[in-house]
Amino acid sequence: MRIEIAVRALRSHATVSATQTHRDSAAAEPGRGASGAARRVNPLALRAIAFVVGAASLGAEISAARLLAPYFGASTIIWANTIATVLVALSAGYALGGRLADRRADLRGLCAIVLLASALLALVPFVADPFLKLSVRALGSLSVGGFLGSLAAVLALVAVPVLLLGTVAPYANRLALDSVADTGRVTGGLYAISTAGSLLGTFLAALLLIPVLGTHRTFLVFALALALAAAPGLGSRWFLLVPVAVAALLAVPPAAIGAGVAGGRVIYATETPYQYARVVQFASGERWLQLNEGVAVHSDYRPWSYLTGGYWDDFLVLPYADALPGPPRRVAILGDAAGTVARAYGHFFPSTRVDAVELDGALTAIGKRYFALRGARLHLYTADARPWLAASRAHYDAIFLDAYRQPYIPFYLLTREFFASVRAHLARGGMVIVNVGHIPGSDALERVVAATLRSRFSVVMRDVVGRGNSLVLASNGGLDGARLLSAADGLPEQLRALAASVAGRLAPALTGGAVYTDDRAPVEWLTDLSILRYATGTR
Repeated sequence: MRIEIAVRALRSHATVSATQTHRDSAAAEPGRGASGAARRVNPLALRAIAFVVGAASLGAEISAARLLAPYFGASTIIWANTIATVLVALSAGYALGGRLADRRADLRGLCAIVLLASALLALVPFVADPFLKLSVRALGSLSVGGFLGSLAAVLALVAVPVLLLGTVAPYANRLALDSVADTGRVTGGLYAISTAGSLLGTFLAALLLIPVLGTHRTFLVFALALALAAAPGLGSRWFLLVPVAVAALLAVPPAAIGAGVAGGRVIYATETPYQYARVVQFASGERWLQLNEGVAVHSDYRPWSYLTGGYWDDFLVLPYADALPGPPRRVAILGDAAGTVARAYGHFFPSTRVDAVELDGALTAIGKRYFALRGARLHLYTADARPWLAASRAHYDAIFLDAYRQPYIPFYLLTREFFASVRAHLARGGMVIVNVGHIPGSDALERVVAATLRSRFSVVMRDVVGRGNSLVLASNGGLDGARLLSAADGLPEQLRALAASVAGRLAPALTGGAVYTDDRAPVEWLTDLSILRYATGTR
């Protein structure tokens, strides 16, 4: 009996040893043990998942930057934060995916991760809405804590599904390997397919989905693609309800952007290839054009008047500070929006040719439909201001620069090189006027604009319109409030009081700013620093 027990013990030990040897071999060679299931995985399914995940990862990054742009701008700072968030999330996903693949290397596990990422990505535009509305209120009150807090919250919302998408690469790689000898070929092939998907996702989001469907539904399209790629691999019809649910969300309209305006109602809203735009109408019939976050008014229309009471009016009389013998023969408006200034010129100075340049053609269409944008000598151009001016051979008595995207002015329109181009397109004695929007109490950006203008013009003046706007004007002739005042009697009657008021405000431009160049023009940094100082009371 003891001999029989001993024999059985030896046999048991041999069996255990053989099993352990088999497990060690499986661990050493991906073609055995746990990855034996990998040989039964359809390689086309893995490639499809890798491709769609690559597309969704970059598509989500583009969409996230677009989601934030109406509220935080599209500056290099916002792009850096978005890219950094995505990279950190992907890195964490790669590490997590490797661990998960070692514990459970099967297709069902991979597809479950992708399906969860799909569901979370579909929720991003809906869940982000309250945080983005908080950012509007924070920006309006210049609360740096709320502003940064809402930015961090939205980035975190995007980071979670991107992290899950990052787990797919090492997981799929483990499933695809049949042997150690194939590691290079299989891994390289999957990364190539994923990168091709990323390329498609980038261009699909930027060139087609966002312009046609909008940011909100772009998230849903990528979420739907992920769900369709993952659901079949889970082996249950119930999981097909996820892509059906995501598809149903496409019918839900996106929430309106921007804060509500007391006494106003939105009569038109659209998402253009560049920004969100809406028209707000009041009981009096007055209309505002608001862009993105809705803090600033970019065009104003009053059916009973061609004057607005805002900074737009000053463009009508300031050219006379340069001793014009009569109305300007030709002016260019760089950043026309819905055409407040262009419309007024057509009424008060019908003989003046107005070249109105607007990057976003949708705003010009809004101007024609809702802001009575028309004029016998009005010429409308859809183009970026700087290359348009560089390609032009025309000369102007005045060039107006009002290309302002809250809270930034595009840096390449505030450089010494750009103002050299402006100077070359001015007629003898012509002038340039720059609208400088700034944080109340902060003059840092205005000082920079004045200093940069001085590098190309002999005379620089300022017209302080309000707490948030100054007009900085420059000429190589002479600028004088007395000239404007003396010209007032020859102006249309409605402009005489305005001319006298503006003449009294004209003063020498501020000093002390740095000269910005194409190589170095930290406009965004300067603006962000002004917001921070204002919010913390250290200005």
